[in-house]
Amino acid sequence: MFVKICGITREDDALLAVALGADALGFVFAPSPRQVAVDRARDIARRLPPDVLTVGVFRDQLPDRVVDIVQRAGLGAAQLHGFETAEQTREVRSRVPLVIKAFPAGHPGLRDLESYGADAVLVDSSAPGSGQVFDWRLAEDAPRSGYRVLLAGGLTPLNVADAITRVRPWGVDVSTGVEAEPGVKDAVKLREFIDAAKAAGANLPDTGETRAPSSDGPYNWEEDLT
Repeated sequence: MFVKICGITREDDALLAVALGADALGFVFAPSPRQVAVDRARDIARRLPPDVLTVGVFRDQLPDRVVDIVQRAGLGAAQLHGFETAEQTREVRSRVPLVIKAFPAGHPGLRDLESYGADAVLVDSSAPGSGQVFDWRLAEDAPRSGYRVLLAGGLTPLNVADAITRVRPWGVDVSTGVEAEPGVKDAVKLREFIDAAKAAGANLPDTGETRAPSSDGPYNWEEDLT
């Protein structure tokens, strides 16, 4: 089970999340209590192991701006969390190694993923970053064949196993659910969340739909692309 910890603002939190088994870390560049400066994200990212995926999170920013920030911060991926069009998403993907396109659960874009050309799709609540749980039945119909589906939206150490069992995503993404306060992670919640997600992923039936990676160490996304 691929686990992404989002809303990283502090180096200590980043290093702890990786040590506990996180596969990816997200840095928010959209307006948010968790927004981080480009230089700060770069300083944190350069201290991380190379096999940890670093993701810049954007909302309705022009492709040139997204690409510029990803490159300046030395990140490995961009997550587009707004109303970006399929054309804008493809443009970013042509210049960034990996792109995650986020949609609210039930969004019509989930039925037209091929036109976006993203490497993964993230299904979230209608209020990203709010910590609100949405009706997971809305995510059960997200396409799986040929797509990596990340589940977000109100996940916590207490409900992530249930969410994984029900939706069977390829991975999960959390921010608010592992915080002590906005932008500051809680060490106990981080450990409990990552342990619960990895354990639940290991117990999923091997149908091939989730394409879930092994839980032994950080996930090698580049290897999966080959």
